[in-house]
Amino acid sequence: MANSYVAYVGLKEINGPLVVLDNVSNAFYDEMVEIKLENGSSRMGRIVEIQGRRVVLQVFEGTKGLSLENTRTRFLGKPMEMPLSEDLLGRVFSGAGKPIDGLGDIFAESSADVNGKPLNPVSREYPRNYIRTGISAIDALMTLIRGQKLPIFSGSGLSHNKLAVQIVRQAQIADESGEDFAIVFAAMGVKNDVAEYFKKSFEETGVLSRVVMFLNLSNDPIIERILTPRCALAVAEYLAFEKNMHILVILTDMTSYAEAVREFSSSKGEIPGRKGFPGYLYSDLASIYERAGIINTAKGSVTQIPILTMPNDDITHPVPDLTGYITEGQIVLDRTLDQTGVYPSISVLPSLSRLMKDGIGEGFTRDDHADVSNQLFAAYAKVQDARALAQVIGEDELSDTDKSYMKFGALFEKHFVAQRPDENRTIEETLDLGWALLSTMPKTLLDRVSSDVLDKHYDPEKAALLK
Repeated sequence: MANSYVAYVGLKEINGPLVVLDNVSNAFYDEMVEIKLENGSSRMGRIVEIQGRRVVLQVFEGTKGLSLENTRTRFLGKPMEMPLSEDLLGRVFSGAGKPIDGLGDIFAESSADVNGKPLNPVSREYPRNYIRTGISAIDALMTLIRGQKLPIFSGSGLSHNKLAVQIVRQAQIADESGEDFAIVFAAMGVKNDVAEYFKKSFEETGVLSRVVMFLNLSNDPIIERILTPRCALAVAEYLAFEKNMHILVILTDMTSYAEAVREFSSSKGEIPGRKGFPGYLYSDLASIYERAGIINTAKGSVTQIPILTMPNDDITHPVPDLTGYITEGQIVLDRTLDQTGVYPSISVLPSLSRLMKDGIGEGFTRDDHADVSNQLFAAYAKVQDARALAQVIGEDELSDTDKSYMKFGALFEKHFVAQRPDENRTIEETLDLGWALLSTMPKTLLDRVSSDVLDKHYDPEKAALLK
């Protein structure tokens, strides 16, 4: 393009992370620019708005030190691209995709636009089969299906970081040796100690060799935060659809990302919507979440676990609210459980996986998986009713049925929901534990399972081992 050879001297105006240039020709939206300062250093930016021949640029490293008169801007004629290679595995990058692990640059086989290419809906395959996390509550009750997007709704101070590390350490595709499985981990707006915790945890447990890590710290520019999930997904799509790997993408924290979008939107002078977020937040989040899936031209898959913290634990806040519309279920963490020492503090009843029914059962997990899952859900729902009643009339006044549910609820939270951060349960262990818990109740209360299945798995002797 002609712009590649033309340097524009001077700027029209500077506003926060944005600069404005006039009389620019042949520019296009999302085009990358190189900005040279008076002292000879250079910064990168991209076009975020075009009005005729007036363009607005977003400067990644911020606008401090820019001069209105002597700044030189060169248009590069291409969008932001991520260098791609299988050597990305085991590496740590900044939020903008620059190596920060001291191991040098990537020798790229190819590169791709970080915004991705739209997946043809006709080429999408329906997600089937599952990814085992080794965490009973997730594997049995809200199973993560390969190609799914399943967010974790957390609150500030809850153990979502510890849960993310455990999932990275333990996650496996079920039916293969795991050689073609890798994780892309992107942290946005995290503090230095949290970033260090992630890095150290992956190194110590030896999983870093199959992780591609992107770290955007809280003191990094917000512009970089907006790029982080897109760089991560460009890598995930390359490994999945060109190298036929099964990729699990973990994005934390999407609330930090959305707040960066809000800050950027307000600096552009856009009209705010709910809680100050821009009206296009839904489509912006969808442009990230919809990059999960399976296509019929490749053997690989991209599965997403976005993690977001709900301000004031408010599930109706715009970020969790819109995320819930776009994704296929959610895993909700509960503050009350967390305060009673249960880890992971997964709140079972509001959590679900909408694609679970097609990726479990015979040939995937075990033929009794759907039965045990339905019965555990149903029984635990009755536990909440019994607890509410006990608060009114006292536990001693409850009927024998309600007392059975109360006992089941305590054992369920202690043995099934709670597990150690280093405990990796197989799907068989998880389902057997579910049956042992159900066997603590009278057989007549288990009304979600056929009598044949119940006769096969109901075992009061196993139940007696649970204390």
